[in-house]
Amino acid sequence: MPKFFELSHVIEDGMITYEGLPGPKIRDHLSRETSRQHYAEGTTFQIGKIEMVANTGTYIDAPFHRYQEGKDLSQLDLASVADLDGVLLHANPASRAIPPDLFKGIDLKGKAALIHTGWDRHWGTEPYFKDHPYLTRASAEYLESEGSALVGIDSLNIDDNTDGTRPAHTILLGGGIPIVEHLCNLDALPNSGFKFFAVPAPVKGMGSFPVRAFALMG
Repeated sequence: MPKFFELSHVIEDGMITYEGLPGPKIRDHLSRETSRQHYAEGTTFQIGKIEMVANTGTYIDAPFHRYQEGKDLSQLDLASVADLDGVLLHANPASRAIPPDLFKGIDLKGKAALIHTGWDRHWGTEPYFKDHPYLTRASAEYLESEGSALVGIDSLNIDDNTDGTRPAHTILLGGGIPIVEHLCNLDALPNSGFKFFAVPAPVKGMGSFPVRAFALMG
C-alpha cells in the first residue's frame, strides 16, 4: 500500500513564518450561522477567507520570486513540482553553513534534493528565527550544475538571511530550480526511493505560495 509522509507545517491564524512578515488572518466570509438564512433547514455551509503574505507556512519559490522575467506560479510545469524522485541529504547539525561536500557522489539530476537539518524542531518558537542552517554559494552552484530539479530545506531560509545577495536563491532560481522552504518531518523519510510533491496554486504574477508538500512511498 502507498505510504504518505506529511512534510508541511499547518497554517494557523496569526502564526509567524518569518520575522517581519505578518501572520495570516483566517476568518469566516460566510459563517455557518449566517448561512442558515440562505439554505433549507438543517443545511449550513462555511466559506472562509484568508489574508496572508505569500511566504507563509511551507512554501515554494518560483523563479519570478527573484527574477522579473522568471516563471511565476502559473507558469511552473507540474513535472517540476510533482512526482519527482527524491533524495534526502542529512546536514551536519554542528555547522550552520551547508557545504557542497554534502552532495558529492549523489545522483541529483532531475531529482528533488531535500536537505534535512532538523531545524523544524524550533518551529513556533523564537530560536527558529536565529542562526538557522543555510546553503553556501558553492552548494547552490553544485546543485544547479548537477541538474537538480528542485531543492527543499527544513529551515527558515535556504540562504543566510544576513547576506543580502541571497546567493542560493539567485543561483537556483536563476537556473529554473524551484525552492521549498520551511519543510518539516524530513527525519521520517528514507534517503531515497520516494516521490516528492510540492504543488502551489497557479497564481499569475506571484513567485511564492504555500504548498502541501508530501512524499510518497510505494
